[in-house]
Amino acid sequence: MKHMMKPIKLITTLGLLLVLIPSLSFSRGAREEKPVRMALSGNPDTLDPQKTAGTLTFQVTKSIYDTLIEPDPKGNLVPALAEGWDFQEGGKRILFRLRRGVTFHDGTAFTSKDVAATLKRMQDKNTGSPHGAEFSLIERIETPDPNTVVLHLSSPLAPLLATLASGWSAILPAHLIEAGHDFGSRPVGTGPFKFKSWVRDNQILLEKNTSYWMRGKPKVPGVEFRIITERSIQVQGLLSGQLDVIDMYDAIDLPILEKNPAVKVEKVLTSLVMVMAMNTSRPPLSDLRVRQAINHAIRKEEVLEVAYGGGIPVGTFMDASDPYYVDFTSLYPYDPEKARALLQEAGVASDRTLEMILPQNYEPHVRAGQIYQEMLQKVGLTVKIRLVDWSTWISDVYRKANYDLTVIGHTGKLDPDSRLANYGTDKTYVRWVHPEAASLITKAKSIMNPAERKALYSRVLEIMAREVPFVFVGTSYRYVGTRKDIEGFRIQPKLDAYDFRDVEVR
Repeated sequence: MKHMMKPIKLITTLGLLLVLIPSLSFSRGAREEKPVRMALSGNPDTLDPQKTAGTLTFQVTKSIYDTLIEPDPKGNLVPALAEGWDFQEGGKRILFRLRRGVTFHDGTAFTSKDVAATLKRMQDKNTGSPHGAEFSLIERIETPDPNTVVLHLSSPLAPLLATLASGWSAILPAHLIEAGHDFGSRPVGTGPFKFKSWVRDNQILLEKNTSYWMRGKPKVPGVEFRIITERSIQVQGLLSGQLDVIDMYDAIDLPILEKNPAVKVEKVLTSLVMVMAMNTSRPPLSDLRVRQAINHAIRKEEVLEVAYGGGIPVGTFMDASDPYYVDFTSLYPYDPEKARALLQEAGVASDRTLEMILPQNYEPHVRAGQIYQEMLQKVGLTVKIRLVDWSTWISDVYRKANYDLTVIGHTGKLDPDSRLANYGTDKTYVRWVHPEAASLITKAKSIMNPAERKALYSRVLEIMAREVPFVFVGTSYRYVGTRKDIEGFRIQPKLDAYDFRDVEVR
C-alpha cells in the first residue's frame, strides 16, 4: 500500500548542517582529544531524574548519576553504588552494603545519608515525581553507619530492586537536597561524567569524572549531546564525521550508511512498545467498540515497516522479547470492514473529528501518525494532526491527558510493574479504568514467587489486549550508527539508556 502522507520537512544539505551545528566542525586529526558526539532527538524536559518520566532525560542522566543497583547488558541486576544486599524478614527488610571511596562531582563523599535523603525525596509528594508511588511501601530508612542502609517495608515488594536500578532512582547528594539545589538545570551525581553546560535546542556538554569509582572508566574526555531533531541532519552528521553516534534514523538510510567505509551500523531489537494511545475518558473513545474498530483499521506490520524500519507486532502492553510477554496479536486482525461495522454500531457520526497530538521531534512517530490518519480515514474516522514539542507533549498529553489520540513508544522496563503500575486506574494518560486489572497489578507487586507473578501479569495483559486502551503496534528494531573508530558504545535496551563508560576512540 502506498501512502500519500503529508510531507515532513527534511533538511539534507551538508551546508545547512554546518550552519545549524557550526561548533561541530574541526579536524579529525585531533579527534582523540574531543568528546564523543552523539545526536539527541530533542530537549530533555529536565535533568532532574526524579521529576520526569521522559526518556530523553534518562538517556542523558545515565552518564551523570549512578544508582544503587544497575542492569547489565542482558538486564540482570548487578551491584553499582551498593556492593551487595540481603533480604531479611521475608522480604520486608533489605540491607544494602555501600561502596566505599565514592565521591560526588562536587567533591563530597558518598554515604548512607545520601541514599536516605534521595529516597525520602522520592517519597515526598512535594517533589512531584511520577515514580514516587514506587517507593510508598518503604516505611523507615535506617543508616546505622556511613556504609550501610536498611530499608524497612510495610510488605514485600518484588519490583523494588528493579526500581532502584532505574534512572529515576539516581542517588543525589544529601547536602544539596537540603539546600534546595536545582538539579533540573545543574545536576550533580557520582556518575562517570560531570555536567558542564546545557544550551537548550543546541547541546548538552559533559566532561570526564576523573574520580569515578570504576577504575579506568570512562575512557573518553567527555560526551557532547547535540540536540538535532531532523533525522536527515543526524545522518549527514554521521556521514561527514561531525557526529560519532546516532540511533534515530530510518531503514531507508541504511544503503548510504552501509556504503560509507567510515561508518558501521548495528540492527537490534528494542524493548519498546510502539503504540497509538487513546484517551478512553473522552467519547467516542470511551466506547470499547470504537477502540476495537480503530484496532481493526490498523495494519500493524505496515506501520512498523514504513514508520519504524521494521519490528515484531505485539497485541498487548509488553515488548516482544520480555519474559512476561504473551501473544494476543490474533485478537484484532486487520479488518477494515469490521471496523466500519463497529463504528456504525457505536453510532459514531460521520463528521466526528479526533485530534491526534504528535511529538514533532520524533519523525518516526510523526510518520506513524500520518499512516494512522490515512488508515482511519478509510474506515470513516476523521483525524486532525497537531505537532507539539517534546516538553509540551509531556505536559499536555502524558501528564494532563489533554488529547484524543497520540503516538509514542514506551521504553522497556526491568520489571513488569514498572510498565503496568497504575494502569486500570485514572492515573495514567490513557485514563483507562478497570478494577480487576488494577487489583491484579497491585497484588503482583507483593508476590515473590516468579511463576505466581507471571500468572497474574498474564491475566492483566489479556485484559489490556481485549480492552485496547492503545493500538499495540509492535516492538521496533533500532539501527545504531557509529563512526568506525568508536568502540564500546552500548544502549541498555530495557531502559533505553546510553552507556558511554566503555567508549573509546580507536
